[in-house]
Amino acid sequence: MMGEQIIIAMTIVAMALIFGMTLNGIVDKVMQGRRLRHEARAEPQSQDVRAIAERQQMIEDRLRVLERIATDRGSVLADEIEALRRDTPALAPAQRQTEDAVQ
Repeated sequence: MMGEQIIIAMTIVAMALIFGMTLNGIVDKVMQGRRLRHEARAEPQSQDVRAIAERQQMIEDRLRVLERIATDRGSVLADEIEALRRDTPALAPAQRQTEDAVQ
């Protein structure tokens, strides 16, 4: 009688361990799936935010240039453009052709 109770108790303990390990595996898979879904949703947002920040920086840089052109004295700006043309040898022949065509 005592031997049968021990066997029954051991069987119950074994079944509880198997049930617990199975339940733990199921919960782990569910949590892993949720984590992957969350990461998949978060990653494009961070890429979008990064792209928007880069685009905003580019727009701000262009705006600074436009503000400078709009507020700068014409003669100073013209001098700077001419200096750039002199410093860039590839543009000089094309500029001369354009000037000759205009005249």
